[in-house]
Amino acid sequence: MDHNVFKGKWNQLKGEAKKQWGELTDDDLDKIGGEKDKLIGKLQERYGHSKDAAEKEYHDWTRSRQL
Repeated sequence: MDHNVFKGKWNQLKGEAKKQWGELTDDDLDKIGGEKDKLIGKLQERYGHSKDAAEKEYHDWTRSRQL
């Protein structure tokens, strides 16, 4: 997914992200601010995923939303 598209749609996607990853707080989502790398980092932190696993989750999630 294009980074600028993701960042531009972040406010729309925050609710869906919270449904997908319930351990992310509203504060986490605000700090992520549509930054792909920050989201991947939070997935690693909250869920204990490796970087590769977090990136795969991110890509699968964005692909399913046709972003």
